[in-house]
Amino acid sequence: MQRNLPVVAVQAPPQLIGAPLEAFADEAARALESHPGAKLLVFPELHLFGDGSPDRHRTEALRAAAEPLDGPRVEALADLARSLGVWLVPGSLCETGPRGELFNTQVVLSPAGELAGSYRKIFPWRPHEPYEPGDRFVVVDLGGAGRVGLNICYDAWFPEATRQLAWMGADVILNVVKTTTPDRPLELVLARANAIVNQVFVVSVNCGGPTGEGRSIIVDPEGAVIAEAPDASPTLLAADLDLGAVDRVRAEGTAGVTRMWSQFQPGEPDIQLPVYGGRISPATWQPAPRP
Repeated sequence: MQRNLPVVAVQAPPQLIGAPLEAFADEAARALESHPGAKLLVFPELHLFGDGSPDRHRTEALRAAAEPLDGPRVEALADLARSLGVWLVPGSLCETGPRGELFNTQVVLSPAGELAGSYRKIFPWRPHEPYEPGDRFVVVDLGGAGRVGLNICYDAWFPEATRQLAWMGADVILNVVKTTTPDRPLELVLARANAIVNQVFVVSVNCGGPTGEGRSIIVDPEGAVIAEAPDASPTLLAADLDLGAVDRVRAEGTAGVTRMWSQFQPGEPDIQLPVYGGRISPATWQPAPRP
């Protein structure tokens, strides 16, 4: 069965904290006017939480703007997704936890106007970020259009994160980013490497200038670049992802030869991983089936 996911990644500077949501709604609508066939619209990390230029990233400002996920901000974003008729990832949000924690949380809103999934960043960029770490990996089924794995910026530096999402059946890793530092070229290498070693698509969308370094990228399951922003200028990256490529690459091998998800033979012993207090079990190595 052919499975295609038309996606638009919006590289743009962040909206200021407290800006009317209508400005973001206009931004999203303009992106869809340029690419009316899109089913998935993705914005950078903390896109609605800019703190000036240069971005001051003040803990008190971020905490003051935070809301629980059942608050009015997510409700308004869900209404926007319904009115646009797309799956909407408005970057990530400042979330107030049940005990007053501050989380950096990626959300997925459905075309039906529902919160389809949320993910709290497991690897905050310490010591620079004020967020508490999340404690679970998240994939979201897009109503038969594919399964996406949620991933935020610095998470990409930890290969275990992408591997876990691929094992959970993700076709596409949505890596929303707010990189304002000179290491963005290294993140491009990581985007391709994470795609290659897990045989998944990677959509890594960074904020644009003057706040961010830009250079957003979309990569296929063999590490080939489908679309890439050359600099930090605001731009739209659009791609029609053939999700069947994930199955083909895993069956035929990367470059027609390498099939790491078929590494083990039945009955082989577990491989101990002392650094994790865990193991790789050949009996559970294969990724989860996808709808």
